[in-house]
Amino acid sequence: MRYAYGLTSALLVGGAAISLVTGFPAGAQVAQNEGIEMQRAVPRAGAPESFADLTEQLQPAVVNISTKQRIEIQQNANPFAGTPFADLFGQRGAQPRAPITREAQSLGSGFIISADGYVVTNNHVVSPPERSGGTVEGITVTMPDGEEYPAELIGNDAASDLAVLKIKRDKPFPFVKFGNSQVARVGDWVIAIGNPFGLGGTVTSGIVSAVYRNTGSGAYDRYLQTDASINRGNSGGPLFDMQGNVIGINNAIYSPSGGSVGIGFAIPADIAAPIVEQLRSGKKIERGYLGVSIQPVSQDTANALGLPKNRGEIVQVVRDDSPAKAAGIEPGDIVTKVNGKEITPDQSLSFLVANTAPGTRIPVELYRDGKRRTVTLTVGQFPSEAELAVEQSFDPDAETPMPESTGSGMIEESLGLQVIALTTQIAQQLGLPTDTSGVVVTAVDPNSDAGSKGLRRGDVILSANYKAIGAPADLERIAKEVKASGREALFLRFQRRGNPPVYTSVRFR
Repeated sequence: MRYAYGLTSALLVGGAAISLVTGFPAGAQVAQNEGIEMQRAVPRAGAPESFADLTEQLQPAVVNISTKQRIEIQQNANPFAGTPFADLFGQRGAQPRAPITREAQSLGSGFIISADGYVVTNNHVVSPPERSGGTVEGITVTMPDGEEYPAELIGNDAASDLAVLKIKRDKPFPFVKFGNSQVARVGDWVIAIGNPFGLGGTVTSGIVSAVYRNTGSGAYDRYLQTDASINRGNSGGPLFDMQGNVIGINNAIYSPSGGSVGIGFAIPADIAAPIVEQLRSGKKIERGYLGVSIQPVSQDTANALGLPKNRGEIVQVVRDDSPAKAAGIEPGDIVTKVNGKEITPDQSLSFLVANTAPGTRIPVELYRDGKRRTVTLTVGQFPSEAELAVEQSFDPDAETPMPESTGSGMIEESLGLQVIALTTQIAQQLGLPTDTSGVVVTAVDPNSDAGSKGLRRGDVILSANYKAIGAPADLERIAKEVKASGREALFLRFQRRGNPPVYTSVRFR
């Protein structure tokens, strides 16, 4: 503090020196805030002198959520296999080592929305990331008074990052209701209640910093931004307005340091409430799908084409067998309106389509070759999370080492390969005809014969022993038949991007 005061004094002295140098007489200038008498701060209408009464009424319905997870950690085989040092640590060869099982925990927040114990939180609070290989063994909800209840996961949705839990007891639970986030205005007071850093019930206050902030994170990319302190552990907790209604669900922060810097994001209630109701009633979340990859229209593009700024999105890729393809939408088209609603940074094409029921026929206005035109299409069903994981995250050039086999598949055990089905989208990425039949190699054990023969991620296996492959099950069936006949290798035909198909034999192990 001494240093801070010293720095402030130095700056003030410097300012005085500059004033003298410029020649302005002392006292000739009067500061705008000079001479104001000290007054008692009186809040304007709608801003309380204290949040204590509001907090006392709301806090009983806000809970802490913890999960117990079991994670399998794969161990590497002998790193010196194949070298003179292979037996340096008493190991010879590269036999897989059994995975280590460890326990992990996650902490977050949530809130009760009904007297019979339905609880809302974020999906990421109760579901470990897929890449972790973890499974949730138990979820515990802790009330503000310390009472703990085992919770049942009723439903969850990764796309919107929402989940609904259920807890039970003989007497009713305190609960809160969703409000209308559409009436929220920049500058409105809000309070956040949650479990930051696992400290337990904590209340912070602030204002709405922005409404429907777009962060570029997907179809549900519309957030309320607030400067109320939100940190790790606040995820899933409520953001209240001054009437005590839940207008947002705290979800993420922007922070270079990992702690609050006054930029927090909450899922708006008008987006969350309908999804929560569907999850609560056990319904499948259905969202619309066009089948395009898009990019916002830049200022330069708008200038070049004479289009309004901050309007529209450019179609980069149109997927085969998609509603967009059927309607005649092409790469390079600039979509400006969907069902009469303009495409803007706050109202993206992804958001508008995702929130349109599959099967709905809608007009799509677009700009192509200097002309405006309208096409009508039928909105499709958004792919499942599993399908998206395969289609969107598959990078044929990425070097992803194959996890050590745990004996959970014949292909992994016998050939040292991991494969997935070849979809039309992956075929496009690999530059292959979309009607190509085969399976895609996603990982290769470098210690297998397949690895020594040069097979790698992104190769497409077309046939095995001259029999066509259409799915991973086909490859497994043929491999079993060949191995059962006493043969020691499988004759594969495979294709690599940019090359013609070739044959090779891969020994079983």
